[in-house]
Amino acid sequence: MAAANMVTAISSNVRHIRPPIVTYKPNMWGHIFSTFSYDHQVQEKYSKEMEALKKEIRSMLMAAKSTKLMVLIDQIERLGLSYHFEIEIEEKLKQVYDAADDCDLFTTALRFRLLRQHQYHVSCTVFDKFVEKDCKWIGDRLRSDVEGILSLYEAAHVRIRDEKILDEALEFTVVELNHMLPTLESPTKEKVQQALKHSIHRSLPLLNIRFYISVYERDGTTNGLLLKLAKLNFNFLQNIYRKELAEIMRWWDKFDLKNKLPYARDRMVECYLWGNAFRYEPQYSYLRVVVAKNMQLATIMDDTYDNYGTLEEDDLFTDMLERWNLDEIDVLPEFMKVVYRFIMSVYEDYVGEAERQGKSFAVPYYRETVKQLSRAYNKEQKWIMERQMPPYEEYMTNSVITSCMYVMFTALVPGMKSVNEEAVQWLLSEPKIVISIAKMGRTLDDLGSHERENREGKLPTVVDCYMKDKGVSKQETISEFVEIVENEWKDITAEWAKGSSFPKELVEQLLNYGRIAEITYNNKQDCYTDPEKYLGPLIAALYTDPLLI
Repeated sequence: MAAANMVTAISSNVRHIRPPIVTYKPNMWGHIFSTFSYDHQVQEKYSKEMEALKKEIRSMLMAAKSTKLMVLIDQIERLGLSYHFEIEIEEKLKQVYDAADDCDLFTTALRFRLLRQHQYHVSCTVFDKFVEKDCKWIGDRLRSDVEGILSLYEAAHVRIRDEKILDEALEFTVVELNHMLPTLESPTKEKVQQALKHSIHRSLPLLNIRFYISVYERDGTTNGLLLKLAKLNFNFLQNIYRKELAEIMRWWDKFDLKNKLPYARDRMVECYLWGNAFRYEPQYSYLRVVVAKNMQLATIMDDTYDNYGTLEEDDLFTDMLERWNLDEIDVLPEFMKVVYRFIMSVYEDYVGEAERQGKSFAVPYYRETVKQLSRAYNKEQKWIMERQMPPYEEYMTNSVITSCMYVMFTALVPGMKSVNEEAVQWLLSEPKIVISIAKMGRTLDDLGSHERENREGKLPTVVDCYMKDKGVSKQETISEFVEIVENEWKDITAEWAKGSSFPKELVEQLLNYGRIAEITYNNKQDCYTDPEKYLGPLIAALYTDPLLI
């Protein structure tokens, strides 16, 4: 009874206290992306040149066979050109799948990765001929084969659970590639360094197009037509992105939330990068923009709950969102009225677009996911401020919601022709791939942000929650979180490779959510909150200067 009274006392004592407030760095981009002169004639010129080159590449692709075919498909994908040749790539991969596999390590690993990435069932037994008993890789025989080991490293990242031979392959290739690195020459050296940062399967071609073009240009096997098409395509896409960015920045600036809500992170450009990561193809403009808007919306909600609002204010705000009525917001403090109006403005835009696209069925689902996110943030903040962290599994159940997946994925429905109400219901029914991606993304976030979120030891975080629940040290917790991410990736890849009765483009977006989370929280850092070191250079490379052709 005494313990219960103490908890009640703690709860009432903290209800009026603001959390320790973090002052976030301002948006690092200033007004760089607020204006852009979109030249239709330049785009038309790019488009015409690309059409002529596409015919040539299509002929090359259809004529290619065996290893040369697989290498060409890999190059096309890594240069960001696959959307021009989707039908041809699928047709040729069917031939690759049907053909006998009796190849060297490089080709075996490339075939395995490409087929699994394209949802073919392939067995890891294709690697048996390269190992000794107990799945140990034969180092002496393979050590001089840089391209083979790099290909195997990439293949190991599409492994699923219980593929011991590929678990061993990853350990073997990481050691070997790091050992080789000092002796490698350019551009192979840069290619290996990039791979060790992010494997192909867990990265996004979009973010590495510029890098891969520079490598491809120097690797000694360059096809001039393919290189020119890649450069034209990059500049063509960059103009589309700059136009979208300028529009979204003007939209964002009119709310002036960086001044009205100084406690919240202003990360609109980084949010657009997330939308861009979901789909990079020209026709997905609405999707990129709506993901960006909703990610910034979720950031403002998150920071309102955990970086400024008292528990009493948080409860009130959550209740007002449940009511979903602008006429009742007079009871809110001024800063929360600003947040509420912003949410309603984003919502009204969504309703209009859903009606225009014949997707009005999505509106109640979207509205409910925003309310659900509010409840989850509120619950998490109570645990933290009252220092009453729940068992880890309960925390993670709530984290599936605070991963923001449901808000972002219901938001993008009007921009996807293939997604109907049944697909939305599937998404919200907690299928394994959705839960795995949400948990993986949230664990990556926690690995990157827990040091910031503990407010110099003043507040508990998920790390403290896990330590207490499992009886382990902080270092063991971090190691186990890394293992959780690995296992979730295995499950995500397994679910992806199985295929789904629901739209492939929706499941691809789920996969891309996992990939951009992996990049954003690179090396246990929160590069969304502090983008200068890692996300900043990626954004600059993608959106600032065109390539010389």
